[in-house]
Order: sequence, then structure tokens, then C-alpha cells
Amino acid sequence: MTRALEAKVAILGKQAVGKTSLVTRYVHQTFADRTPSTIGASFVTTKIELDGWECRLQLWDSAGQERFRAMTQMYYRGANAVILVYDITSEDSFRDVDTWVQELKKNVDMEQTVLFLVGNKLDLAPGKRKVEYTRARDYIKKITGDETALLEISCRDDDGVIDVFYELAGRLVRRQEERNNSESNERGGLLGDGRAGERQDRLKRPIRLSGGDSRAGAMLGGCCW
Repeated sequence: MTRALEAKVAILGKQAVGKTSLVTRYVHQTFADRTPSTIGASFVTTKIELDGWECRLQLWDSAGQERFRAMTQMYYRGANAVILVYDITSEDSFRDVDTWVQELKKNVDMEQTVLFLVGNKLDLAPGKRKVEYTRARDYIKKITGDETALLEISCRDDDGVIDVFYELAGRLVRRQEERNNSESNERGGLLGDGRAGERQDRLKRPIRLSGGDSRAGAMLGGCCW
């Protein structure tokens, strides 16, 4: 029996850390040395099948430039998960992660939002690394209590990119299962029969994790799976 869920995922980080490269490498299996800066945000949807779940992820790739900071709030509000990206060869990009975290604390429910930290440009680590893995691990553990919510990757070499989205989907699935178990205990059973594409809730829709707003995505458009 396959169950389905939908979740909004915001991708945040300083300009040029590789946010767009992360999405395009995973979704389109392509990489470009020169990628135009994102203006506002771009939107794409992808699907992951994991542990009996069909996870439909709305990926919001946001602008990293300071002048778009206020606009970016529109795109991460209501997100069920946030991927924070930094460049392991840039100390400044890692410090910027904490700026994003402090901003998120003011604008989203941190208890209900899955945070995942990604260090990009692993291919440049020999001789150019500025941010040690242990330092990033300790930081995300302090914020989330989970030291495994960190991956170092290389978008250029396609090293670890797929793991980012599967790890994130796994965390969203576990959160949904915990919620389902809680509802089951309270109501004496799960809502719907749990089969993807059939009765997931009373209106025959797949489970959509609370908070995500797909209306903005519909306005901007995006590709589907």
C-alpha cells in the first residue's frame, strides 16, 4: 500500500553557493559552470518514492542576493522543510546560514519545519576548504538536535546530490508517520486508506503537510514530474 504526501521545500543560502545547481543537478541531471542568478524564486516539483510513500516535493529555489531578502520571505513562509546551502570554501557563506536561521525563527514555526544543512563544492575541498565538516555538524546539531541533518556534496561531480532529497524526504515521512500515529491514538484510526492517488483524506486528496501554499507555485509555474 503506497501513501502520498506533498510538501513545500525552500532552498536558502548566499548567492553563488549552488542552490540552483543543486536543484538542476537533481531534477534535470545537468550542471553548468555559469548559472544566472535567481531573481525572486524559481519553482519546480519532483517526486520521490520512499518506504511505501510517494513524496511530492515543491522545490523553491530562492534568490541569495541581499536586495531580494525581503521578497524571499514570501517563498519560504509556509514551507514544511528548508534546505540551507553554504559553500565549504567560503567562510562568509557559512556565517550567512546563521543569518537565515535567525530570520526563520522570526517567520516560521521552527518546531514544525524540517531543517537540513548542505555544504556544496566538495570537489574543491582539497586545498580550498574553509568550513570543516565537524564545525558544520556541531552547528546543525545545536539548532535541530540532529547532527545527521548535514551533507557535504558536489553539484559539479554529482556527489551526494540525490542523498540530500532522499534524506529530506525521509525526515518528512517520519514526521507524517508520527502525526498519523498521534491521530490514530486520538481518533482510533487513520484518516483515509493511505493509498496514493486514492482516499488520503475525506476529499480524496493526497496528504498535504500543513503550512505549504501551492498557490504561489501555480502563479509562477514550474515543471512537473
